[in-house]
Amino acid sequence: MSAAAADDDAQREEKELDRLRRKPGLRPTPAEDLAQLTPWDVLHSFGRAVTLARRGAGRGLAEHWGCLKYNQALTGDSGSFMALSTEGKETADYYKALQSAELGTGFALALVTRLLSKRYPDRFVSIVPADTTLRAGWALTSRDSGPKTGYRYRPQFFAEVWRPGEPSRVFPIACKGNHSGLSASHTQLASASAHVEAVHIGAWDETPCLVFSTELPLDGPLTVHTLQAGGEGGWLDAPGRVLDHALEDENVYPGIQPPAQGEKHAEPEPGFHVSPALYGWFQHALARTAAAGATAFAGDARATAPYLTKRQGQRHFAGITHAATDSVQDARHRFFGTDFVGTDHVFRLNRKRVEAFSGVAKDLFRHLEEGRVEQYRREIYARRSSWQRNTWAPRWNGPVSIHPDGSVLAMRALRD
Repeated sequence: MSAAAADDDAQREEKELDRLRRKPGLRPTPAEDLAQLTPWDVLHSFGRAVTLARRGAGRGLAEHWGCLKYNQALTGDSGSFMALSTEGKETADYYKALQSAELGTGFALALVTRLLSKRYPDRFVSIVPADTTLRAGWALTSRDSGPKTGYRYRPQFFAEVWRPGEPSRVFPIACKGNHSGLSASHTQLASASAHVEAVHIGAWDETPCLVFSTELPLDGPLTVHTLQAGGEGGWLDAPGRVLDHALEDENVYPGIQPPAQGEKHAEPEPGFHVSPALYGWFQHALARTAAAGATAFAGDARATAPYLTKRQGQRHFAGITHAATDSVQDARHRFFGTDFVGTDHVFRLNRKRVEAFSGVAKDLFRHLEEGRVEQYRREIYARRSSWQRNTWAPRWNGPVSIHPDGSVLAMRALRD
């Protein structure tokens, strides 16, 4: 990765572009910290992560169904490594960049959750989209109100490691994917190091982070490369904030403040600095944004809108959505003794009709629907290790993925 970063720096210097700041101290993540995954968990992680992305006509409500296009892209079993299936290879011929980026996100976030849960067994791990969170405090694009950052580098996600009533710790996450090989992954990791460096929480260069590059070769097993950086920062220590209260947009002046050099005041560097004065607000933003992602995954626009600020896209969930791209929270199913409510989708897969269901455990969804974020977080924390780990539900007759936040993604073939 160092060689790829040096090559990129040389090219930028030749083109007279600004030199990028990259996260220092990145090192490989020990293999024993990683875990086995199923395709359904990868698709669930990707679908759950993009519910607030607002990348299509669905205005975020039906974004997560985009994960279904990859349900036959992967092959492998419990005794082998995962690889692209024949269908996945054919898809890659036409949509290489999209497929590798989206599947790379799924693998990275599924691994992040397992890795941090193993390192912090007494805490809960929440994955939150970075753009949506940051937009509550900073103007990310020219369309946003407030002082413009003018900086396009930022992590794609935050992982918040938390326990009710205590300080939480936040890890910026950057994830990429490719269909090439090791050289391309080194280049992607070098680029990702600039993305995670764009957010500092607390002291200069003390924020821990994780970066990923997933190789999806047309021949051979897929490989996830991951690097980590340590540090004493990333902690949000601000008791007294009530998460049930609505979040307000802030107008934080962009820039990261380096430490002074002697008596000389250093000029701010481009990026986003969560200073101690913002700890409580940022923790509040993370919790409310995560709650919005859960209700959107269940297809409930009415429950989602109150959790977002105006700049975060509240009106996209409060407004009218095109009938063909909306999702509605009107379905319910029971898996492994737990009732779930959510939304469903029926589509054709190689001429066979397939049903997909996404939702949240009924009792947990009621807390979110009625604005009880504190209660929701207390309960998912208490139940974080008690969820069923089976990946096949006999009565449903299909694969099921249940995450500790109470969300579920299930699929099954429908009889003609």
